[in-house]
Amino acid sequence: MSSPCARVRRVGLFGGTHGNELSGVLLVRHWQQDGAEIQRAGVQVKPFLTNPRAVERCTRYIDCDLNRVFDPESLGRPVVEDIPYEVRRAQEINHIFGPKGSDDAYDLIFDLHNTTSNMGGTIILENSRDDFTIQMVHYIKNALAPDPCPALLIEHPSLKYATTRSVAKHPVGKYQT
Repeated sequence: MSSPCARVRRVGLFGGTHGNELSGVLLVRHWQQDGAEIQRAGVQVKPFLTNPRAVERCTRYIDCDLNRVFDPESLGRPVVEDIPYEVRRAQEINHIFGPKGSDDAYDLIFDLHNTTSNMGGTIILENSRDDFTIQMVHYIKNALAPDPCPALLIEHPSLKYATTRSVAKHPVGKYQT
């Protein structure tokens, strides 16, 4: 018999991981102005603009892809002047929402993206063994029905994901065309 999942107490809503993907940016800015629609009793929900310099320039990134630098090497680099902007930003995000892999990490992070692929609204998962995330995806799909919302599993047993959302205990990516 499986044990019940721990209660979700802290949720991060990320937009702007790639500065040229504006749906998440617009939502985060909206929620930062008026967060009433995302607040729930007993849950801290934090909308967060992840890559503000890239958003300001409307470019994917400044020095390197923020969604690829949440690996132990990048997160553990000493902060020096010539460190890439996104590596420094990853360290800041890890400090605020993590540390990655710890009990203190946020329970859930939704990282909102856009794509030019004709895939509609799609949820991206990295772990098929995370019971909480699987149940949450089922709930979201039912709540959106009859509109489709496919779930895409990008799991590989030997990969450790270095995405922004991987800081959380339960990472989820949401893509919208």
